[in-house]
Amino acid sequence: MRTTTFLLASMMATIFLNSCEARQYRTTNIPVKKTQPVSSNTGTRISPAAQTETEYQTLMKTYKSETAAVLTDLLNGSDDSPNTSITVENKSRCNMVLTISGNNYFKKIPIGANKIGSAMVPKNQNYNLSGMICNVVYQKTKFISSSYNITLSN
Repeated sequence: MRTTTFLLASMMATIFLNSCEARQYRTTNIPVKKTQPVSSNTGTRISPAAQTETEYQTLMKTYKSETAAVLTDLLNGSDDSPNTSITVENKSRCNMVLTISGNNYFKKIPIGANKIGSAMVPKNQNYNLSGMICNVVYQKTKFISSSYNITLSN
């Protein structure tokens, strides 16, 4: 119990302190495949890493963090609450954009290199979590009924 409390407090402090910079999220899984460059409408080939970085920079301009709601869920989560948190830690050297999609839910979250990002999602649904991390595709389908943490690295 004491270790769990310390771990939770450490995680909360990390999320809070890092929310002042780029957003961070926690998740664990192995990327599934490497991707190939694609052609743009001008005929030049753009690497997936460049596409991801462009999308990341664009999202960072308008993204609204849900840090307070995620911290409240992690510290005081209730079985009666209709929502829960997803936290993803990006332990790679590359920025990424995590896409979370489910039944009537869709969100893109920019997560900086070595940062944590998070989102609140409705409970008891299947979600497709996907993104590109250092030219490698990450994709997982997960039924989320309580707080879910993932750590990604390349």
